[in-house]
Amino acid sequence: MKIGTLGAGTIAQAIARHAIRHGHEVVLSNSRGPASLAPLARDLGARAAAATPAEAVAADLVVLAVGWPQVPDVAAQLPSLDGTVVIDATNQFDSPSPNAKIADLGDLTGSEYVASLLPGARVVKAFNALFAQFIAPDPRHEAGRQVLFLAGDDADAKNTVKGLASQFGFAPVDLGTLREGGRLIQLGGPLSGLHALKQD
Repeated sequence: MKIGTLGAGTIAQAIARHAIRHGHEVVLSNSRGPASLAPLARDLGARAAAATPAEAVAADLVVLAVGWPQVPDVAAQLPSLDGTVVIDATNQFDSPSPNAKIADLGDLTGSEYVASLLPGARVVKAFNALFAQFIAPDPRHEAGRQVLFLAGDDADAKNTVKGLASQFGFAPVDLGTLREGGRLIQLGGPLSGLHALKQD
């Protein structure tokens, strides 16, 4: 599979390293241009490339991992994502830490809002509820596999993400729709920041 990233920070890099380790190709992008990512791509190896966001979203699956305030601008610059599976790894902080607050989206969950900006994309909320230090290492531990919560409105898209997460070594748990499941794992939700292991 070819996996594109919108954003190339800690979360995107962690997912990219898992993907490359399991034989996938990764196309990294950010707001500063491919040249800024060339050293990272070289570090990741032959299966990694640096590209523009428009090139990254031509991949089989896309990881959205940018800061929340950047989401609308990033979405506005993208070509059509009709049918593309998009992993929404964002959290709705309305400003950078340390004084970050949760953005007020009214009745919408964060991923419903993201989906509204990416018409046609099949959005799956995942990788947002875990701290980066629980994503980057091997998720298989002596006591069990790291649980990865996910939510989405498209069953096939969720199966794609579940398969990828399982291959990486995570124990994916489907929480349902973006509205119901997304509310559980978004920032401020009861499962946000919950780091559990599943015994096999």
